Amino acid sequence: MDRRGDRPALLPDAAIRQRAYERLAGLLERHWDEVAGLPVAPAADGRELKGRLRRFDFAEPVALEELLDAAGELLRDGIVHTTHPRYFGLFNPAPTFAGVLADALVAAFNPQLAVTSHAPAAVAIERHVLSFLADCLGLPGASGSFTSGGAEANLTAVLVALERHFPEATERGLAAVAGQPAFYVSAEAHHSLVKAARMTGLGHAAARSIPVNSDLTLDLDALRTRIERDRSEGRRPFLVVATAGSTAAGVIDPLPEIADLCQEAGLDLHVDAAWAGAVSLSRRLRPLLDGIERADSVTVDAHKWLSAPMGAGVFLTRHGGDLASTFRVATNYMPSAEAADPYLVSAQWSRRFIGLKVFMSLAAVGRDGFAAQIEHDCRLGDYLRVRLRDGWRIVNRTPLPVVCFVPDTSEHSGGAELNRIAHAVEASGAAWISVAELAGRPALRACITSHRSTERDIDALCDALTAARFAHAS
Repeated sequence: MDRRGDRPALLPDAAIRQRAYERLAGLLERHWDEVAGLPVAPAADGRELKGRLRRFDFAEPVALEELLDAAGELLRDGIVHTTHPRYFGLFNPAPTFAGVLADALVAAFNPQLAVTSHAPAAVAIERHVLSFLADCLGLPGASGSFTSGGAEANLTAVLVALERHFPEATERGLAAVAGQPAFYVSAEAHHSLVKAARMTGLGHAAARSIPVNSDLTLDLDALRTRIERDRSEGRRPFLVVATAGSTAAGVIDPLPEIADLCQEAGLDLHVDAAWAGAVSLSRRLRPLLDGIERADSVTVDAHKWLSAPMGAGVFLTRHGGDLASTFRVATNYMPSAEAADPYLVSAQWSRRFIGLKVFMSLAAVGRDGFAAQIEHDCRLGDYLRVRLRDGWRIVNRTPLPVVCFVPDTSEHSGGAELNRIAHAVEASGAAWISVAELAGRPALRACITSHRSTERDIDALCDALTAARFAHAS
């Protein structure tokens, strides 16, 4: 092992690094080649993994090649393989190869992305990607920032809307606001918005949950009624959050109608398009998001349907001045060069160069390449719906590849039976699905977002579902 004096080197010599690169490349190739043959669920439990880790007491250094092998085996046996072509769980697709390369570059170069003067190339790259995504969504000239994920982007949306409607709170806090601010979310909205209500100090009750229609879209009449009632009771409505691609059912709220209501009521509109925002890259599917161009702000997660490695969220807003005033601070220790330095338009301060993996993925594949993959995934969703006609009933309606279903008999025993089926599919190693709540009703849920999934993987899922469903009866 290369040492500096009596200490192991934090940067070993070139020969050691070269051997480590070769070992790492071999591990990655093995993973990509073999993951489809592994069980999707973890092969080792927590007790076993804890036992394996006891050897690493950090008292003595471990050779890099040995360490890489050990880490690779821990990951191989101890995670749900979201890179598996039959992982049909959350919105975590297999990452692009270009994105993996980008993350390695970022780790090595380690740019400081707080101020432009420290990393002008990184800032320029991120702004270039943000501008491209804004154009795809119909928000040319929008400002924004990369975030750790959709939760931070949604929190940013609430903060910016508060700044726009209650600027007095910036200096004097929410106590200076006459009346309780309130914002409105669908009952099917992502729960990060409840966290946002708590983190901003608004409180859980400020996130007003609006019922959904039978198709699981936000009920406009209920929204209008709740806004009017809240105003009559002294509350201060300021924001509506619409969802484009809900987590449980992939449903898109009626964006044009919600935009009309927000305009009439003087409220901001934020669209949480963390997953389905990627549809905007497909010119054929872009009409599914009609109305999003009228939003005040939008969330998109590139680590979902744009297949960037975790984590890569995006927040976009047409109100750049309000974004800046939301986060602007005065410091005497930051070498700030311009008003839009990243730390001045974001909740984060020092942060990773998130945008490179999105930039390199887009550049390597191209907009049309991503569009083709997204359209392919939608076709696979339709194929799954056809395969489920025999023995299952689809319980959600969406053009996107999220399929929620239950056995077609009325005798199935609700959540307990659905969880048994899901666990049996997982235990078989053939696939991974989840059980979701749709307006309080449980359903099995399969989401297709991996660029490695094919019709054969859908067939394997259906075979596993059939076996799991009837195993209990036998």
